Amino acid sequence: MATLTTARVRTARGQAVIEMALTLPLLLLVIFGIFDFGFMFQRYEVVTNAAREAARLGVLRDSGGYTAPEAAARAVSYLDASGVGIGVAPRACGAMPETPNSRCAEVTFGTADLGGTPPKIVNEVTAVVEYDHEHIFVGPIMRLFGGSMGTVRLRAISTMRLE
Repeated sequence: MATLTTARVRTARGQAVIEMALTLPLLLLVIFGIFDFGFMFQRYEVVTNAAREAARLGVLRDSGGYTAPEAAARAVSYLDASGVGIGVAPRACGAMPETPNSRCAEVTFGTADLGGTPPKIVNEVTAVVEYDHEHIFVGPIMRLFGGSMGTVRLRAISTMRLE
């Protein structure tokens, strides 16, 4: 009777090892996915703040004498200061294909029709900032299985009214 109990303990121990070997890769994939999403969200916030900073500087066109290229350069310097895409030359916004860590910043001045009678037209500045984020952990793992989760384009548009 004692040998029968010992055999069960050995079998249970082997079963736990097999279950661990099967579930550990999935658990690690979920954990690495959480890290990747956190990095992507942090970079998206940087891109959003860079667009807001470029639009804010563009609004100061009349009082501060800033031009659209200077406002776009401020957005790129904001990305550099945040560690996003350092060492990569800015590209044209909307350009394809997505390349890892590439970025762009454009600032345009225009008008918007607010509608109503009589029509209300306001001057505005629009800043577009893009960054191609490469997944650090999940991207290479997905490529092993034939997936393509390597690069995601993060885009932020900020529009402010000129007064």
